[in-house]
Amino acid sequence: MSRKAISFVFGGAAALAVAFLPAPAGAATPIHADCDSGAGYVNVSGNCVHDPEQSNGAPSGATAECRDGDYSFSQHHTGTCSGHGGVAQWL
Repeated sequence: MSRKAISFVFGGAAALAVAFLPAPAGAATPIHADCDSGAGYVNVSGNCVHDPEQSNGAPSGATAECRDGDYSFSQHHTGTCSGHGGVAQWL
């Protein structure tokens, strides 16, 4: 199952509720092997993303180089390389 955020507005104030709703028919099922082994995290899209790693060059699938030298596999710009000094460069 995937998590979907549902917003409600009450008297001008917005509230956010998270509900467990089934994924739409035909939606890709995220692969959580890295997450299950503790080597990744589930991002806001529900996908498992490999944790940042040190490497002598950009590893396959890396999307950014962090300021501390780690390479990120983030699928979204927001939060990429947080805890690693920010993004040095996008790949």
